[in-house]
Amino acid sequence: MTTTPAAASPAPGHLTRIAAPEGIAASPQYSHVVWGTGRFVAVSGQCAFDEKGEVVGEGDAAAQARQVFDNLGRCLAAAGATFDDVVKLTYFVTDVAHLPALREARAAVIPADRLPASSAVQVAALVRPELLLEVEAFAVVPAAG
Repeated sequence: MTTTPAAASPAPGHLTRIAAPEGIAASPQYSHVVWGTGRFVAVSGQCAFDEKGEVVGEGDAAAQARQVFDNLGRCLAAAGATFDDVVKLTYFVTDVAHLPALREARAAVIPADRLPASSAVQVAALVRPELLLEVEAFAVVPAAG
């Protein structure tokens, strides 16, 4: 793993996470910079749909967030990736009040010392009115070798 004086976090050998580059305030919720070497994986925004396409947790942000991270995990696995390989998450929420539920669901699968870069965007609506949140992911998987 490449390290820098900016307190890079322990991570799989192909990724480096910098919580706070010099002159940037640290956040406990994400890393400001993540880079790596390997194969790039993009996972489309995942909503709280089960395997039958039914919404899980209508009106319940915590239940929807857990389903979203379950779906992200399945998508990552299909690409040969895990949450350890995630370099960026983008959260789309219909209300910023849903962010704590997303953070809790994320904490169940991504340790605090491996936080990806992140963005959160409040949107007027998602593809269906009962959906409260959506999350997309970018990952870098170690090159086969």
